Amino acid sequence: MADKRDYYEVLGVDKSASDDEIKKAYRKLAKKYHPDLNPDDKQAEANFKEVNEAYEVLSNSEKKAKYDQFGHAGVDPNFGAGGGGYGGGFSDFGDIGDIFSSFFGGGFGGGAQRSNPNAPQRGRDVTVSVTISFEEAAKGCTKTINFPHIENCSTCGGSGAAKGSEVETCPVCHGQGSVRVQQRSLFGITETYKTCDRCRGKGKTVKNPCGDCSGTGRVRKNKKLDIKIPAGIDDGQMLSLSGQGDCGVNGGPAGALRVSVRVRPHPLFERDGYDVWLDFPVTFAQAALGAEITVPTIDGKVSYNLHDGAQPGDVFKLKGRGIQKLNGSGKGDQYVRVTVEVPKNLNSKQKELLREFEEASGDKNYQKRKSFFDKIKDTFSGK
Repeated sequence: MADKRDYYEVLGVDKSASDDEIKKAYRKLAKKYHPDLNPDDKQAEANFKEVNEAYEVLSNSEKKAKYDQFGHAGVDPNFGAGGGGYGGGFSDFGDIGDIFSSFFGGGFGGGAQRSNPNAPQRGRDVTVSVTISFEEAAKGCTKTINFPHIENCSTCGGSGAAKGSEVETCPVCHGQGSVRVQQRSLFGITETYKTCDRCRGKGKTVKNPCGDCSGTGRVRKNKKLDIKIPAGIDDGQMLSLSGQGDCGVNGGPAGALRVSVRVRPHPLFERDGYDVWLDFPVTFAQAALGAEITVPTIDGKVSYNLHDGAQPGDVFKLKGRGIQKLNGSGKGDQYVRVTVEVPKNLNSKQKELLREFEEASGDKNYQKRKSFFDKIKDTFSGK
């Protein structure tokens, strides 16, 4: 990791940069180094990957906070602090009801006992995040993710007991996980239930605990999984994969894996639902005379005949060239907004030709300009 550049340096922004400033810097650099604009340029390809990596971290508030605190180690999955969120640790094994019962008990006059600690319990959900490109979101893709989760200990089979040892019913609470406590108060003798100190609410004890899981029956391990991301998914949407989260307790079902999808912005395209927008620059001559132009789409380049007299801001539609509709049929459209670029650095001959053109043109060639000055004339004439 020592050879990695600082992510803020890669994007050319300060640590105090806003989300919009980070996004703007990314789009500018991604466009500059995009492989389509730099064919066979290995350095540009390396820069493009570096910019994407930096944006993936700095555009995610959780990863950004870890990076600001720990540097690259904070977002490197090999260090345990990076990647997606983790849905539970060993401190989560106990029942949160123990906390409440220790303070409030089971009520006056006997109260109700706590739920059966040996009943099947569903495992916790695990949440991770994955970042994909604009094109991957439009077309769908498969991503391999690594994430930590809790699974049954393979050494003891989830019992928590070492080989040759057995799990026994707690002799203090007799498998209930809680014990009755009597207390004197102004109202007389009250009875409450508290978590059994001997078994810590599990209802079972292990004389010889498993060395791999320390008697808990469960261990935390990294899991590798290929996930299919459907075409048409958008930034911020969540996928849920049942049975891929933490394992259950006492034979209960496993929790779900929740995948938060983040989509990197594209240097050229902008998404609007399932439609795609593109600003396309044309020359003054192309706008005035019309031209056959080559327009990029997410499916490749297409030819389009631009009509003569095209104005800045004119929009034309390429039907069916948008994004695949999520879990449905059909695709959105692509809208192309015309921008006219005024030429710079003209030589004397070019300037002379333009002056001749201007002299040969009349107001009839400029409808908006003519309308504008007509309004000025009406305004100052008192009409």
